[in-house]
Amino acid sequence: MVAEKISRLTQLACRGRHKTYDPSFIQTFSDCDVCGPSPLFAEYDLTPRPPESVINLKEQSMWRYAELLPVQNHDDIVSLGEGWTPILNLKRTANTLGLNQLLLKDESLNPTGSFKARGLSAAISKAKELGISKCIIPTAGNAGVALSAYCARAGMKATVVMPTITPAIFVKECELYGSEVILVDGLIDACAKKVAQLNADKSYFDLSTMKEPYRLEGKKTMGYEVAEQLNWKLPDVILYPTGGGTGLIGIWKAFHEMIQLGWINTKLPKLIAVQSDQCQPVVRAFHKIENGSSNHISSSSLAYGLNVPKAFALQQIMDVLKQSGGDAIAVSDQEIQGSTKEIIRKEGLLICPEGGALHAALKKLLIDETISRNEKVLMLNTGSGVRYLKNF
Repeated sequence: MVAEKISRLTQLACRGRHKTYDPSFIQTFSDCDVCGPSPLFAEYDLTPRPPESVINLKEQSMWRYAELLPVQNHDDIVSLGEGWTPILNLKRTANTLGLNQLLLKDESLNPTGSFKARGLSAAISKAKELGISKCIIPTAGNAGVALSAYCARAGMKATVVMPTITPAIFVKECELYGSEVILVDGLIDACAKKVAQLNADKSYFDLSTMKEPYRLEGKKTMGYEVAEQLNWKLPDVILYPTGGGTGLIGIWKAFHEMIQLGWINTKLPKLIAVQSDQCQPVVRAFHKIENGSSNHISSSSLAYGLNVPKAFALQQIMDVLKQSGGDAIAVSDQEIQGSTKEIIRKEGLLICPEGGALHAALKKLLIDETISRNEKVLMLNTGSGVRYLKNF
């Protein structure tokens, strides 16, 4: 008996939809003559239907949206219960800032302690469906832990390539899951080069950020949850800590899919990318700062997830910021550290420094009136602060 397909996935396409690809085969990124090397995007049958006929309301994970995720057969889903994280009202912080409403979606409650669980659950599930047995990833930390956990769950082999500056706790966790860990001098771009060397014979499936199409699909579920949890009324502004930009692009993709499905018809939020001033290629590109992103020499921030000197999906990040009427801003490590501590003490939430960067940015954006105090603002805390305690 052939299992019933649960996904409405139809094809993969390049950014400009000049070339399409078959998702029943292993795909990486686009080789389109017009777009050049760039990410692939999953496309679905988005014939309008009411949410309750698509969403599995009994499922308390991101797989409640299985019809809008890329895995065709239920038995291939590799899940640890990721997603459906809470949106919390930060009343004390809002009062201090003079904001009407400040919300925080807390991704620290995902199985591996960060939002990376979403992307890796989707990608490893699709890899399982396609018969892949070996995966490799360059990572600043959290993605390596998530890959290790989901590969262990799926019975796959994982190789994780991390900077030598990565705290030992990340390395230990990956090894406990059974992954091979390789340490490299430099930031994640140096790790990516090492991955390319190790995978010269294509014996691994490379899960580098946006160089395969399915981590994005897991991350987009944050957008679906924001809409559903807020009763299909979106916030005015979303602040997002931006390294490789997968979540930023994914949330925007989710909003547009929901428009096509007929689930939302309100004005879309402004999306604001937040980076560390130690590594700010998105900010430099967005504001057209001299010697922009490609030539900017980055150093390491204490917010490890922001240490991405060159995002493969930079153009797609620019598209999202411009289409949403958003912005890009950098904050100092001193500001990140202070804001992280402030949220922890004021709200009882052990957020990660990347999440703390959003609070630091929000203060600046309110002062220069980029954000109005009457707007509903949502910050997206991407992980737990537990692995970062040595920074405080």
